Amino acid sequence: MIGEISSIIGLKVYTDEGRYVGKVEDLVIDMDSRMITKIAIVEYNRAIIDKRSSGVLIPYRIVKSVGDIVIVKDVFKKKKKEETEGGEEQS
Repeated sequence: MIGEISSIIGLKVYTDEGRYVGKVEDLVIDMDSRMITKIAIVEYNRAIIDKRSSGVLIPYRIVKSVGDIVIVKDVFKKKKKEETEGGEEQS
């Protein structure tokens, strides 16, 4: 089991829509249930995750698949076109 868990660290994370999310830095494990609860992501895509921290935690329940990459359900809100083009929202 430890070999399987450590193999996730360093994998790139993409949404099921094909958008890059980031890279797995670490995992949060609930020791009582022996289950992964969250994935710590670094070098994340700031276009879909609007945070200023160096990393973010993503709930493991949105993970759909783990292989050569990690695929997660696309729950990230897309920025409005006006915000990305002009820097401000237009009315």
